[in-house]
Amino acid sequence: MRLVGISGSLRRGSYNTALVDAAAAELPEGAELVRVSELALRLLPFYDEELDVRNAVPAVGEIRRTLAAADAVLIATPEYNGSMPGVLKNVLDWASRPYPGNCLLDKRVAVVSASPGYFGGAWAQADLRRVLKTIGADVLETELRIPAAHTAFAADGRLHDPVQAAGLRSLVRELISAAGRRAA
Repeated sequence: MRLVGISGSLRRGSYNTALVDAAAAELPEGAELVRVSELALRLLPFYDEELDVRNAVPAVGEIRRTLAAADAVLIATPEYNGSMPGVLKNVLDWASRPYPGNCLLDKRVAVVSASPGYFGGAWAQADLRRVLKTIGADVLETELRIPAAHTAFAADGRLHDPVQAAGLRSLVRELISAAGRRAA
């Protein structure tokens, strides 16, 4: 079982990258999590159909191949100004083309978020889910939000709070199970 993890943050020390890494630590045997390369995210220009039809951006091919090869996708989004960050929206704009045969069509996707704020990125998750469903992804309804993210992670990268850790473990297993049912 191959999961692809995407952190919507490029910041060094990102809580959402830490959340993807914490999810990787919760994988059962036989499952692996590969992250979309931060370098590919940094090299991705804003979506431009002219560049797309010419296949002019190598990072696009890398991201599309990585997502296409995944059994499922886990996306961790920060919340910027009440929504998902532009870098994440841009990845989805590139990944959603060409429609209807895009690399996220019918792909099982789970959405999580970590934020220093009280609501843990709830608005960003809602926007991200709407965009993913519009693309045609099969989005899990289970949510996991980590508020006060600046205090949420232990030195080993795992979540301090046992309830949050159990929620992450449960979400990861639900995602793997749902992807396995789809494959069967």
